[in-house]
Amino acid sequence: MRETTTEVITGALVLAVAAGFLWYFTQATGLGDRSDSYDLSANFRSAEGLTVGTDIRLAGVSVGAVTDLSLNPETYRAEAVLSIREGIAIPDDSAAVVASEGLLGGTFVEIVPGGSFAYLEEGQVVTNTQGAVSVIQLLTKFVSGGDEE
Repeated sequence: MRETTTEVITGALVLAVAAGFLWYFTQATGLGDRSDSYDLSANFRSAEGLTVGTDIRLAGVSVGAVTDLSLNPETYRAEAVLSIREGIAIPDDSAAVVASEGLLGGTFVEIVPGGSFAYLEEGQVVTNTQGAVSVIQLLTKFVSGGDEE
């Protein structure tokens, strides 16, 4: 009887920890309750390194997450849905840039705010975008002396 009680308590504890990790994951990646956010779209030439759940940052502060990523078969550009936390107003002339935390760091979407007094609303498209820069291509240019195009 004592072993059964211990096993039940241990099992309940494992389930509680697993539920806690699941809750943290959904909150950290923006996959949880999205009622306190709004979606914008952005089209990138290259979305290398981006995945669903990738952080969106403004001035180095996390303001949302990428919630969908797909290829447009007509334009051959990567289309990303950016879920921005409610209360964060993004000027309509802002840029969305695929950036890296460093040579070995992770990738994130950086919002570079513009100076407009008009703001993007739910469903609008960020028109000024810059795709990911390939580290391999940069190293190849560096090694070859910058002669390759």
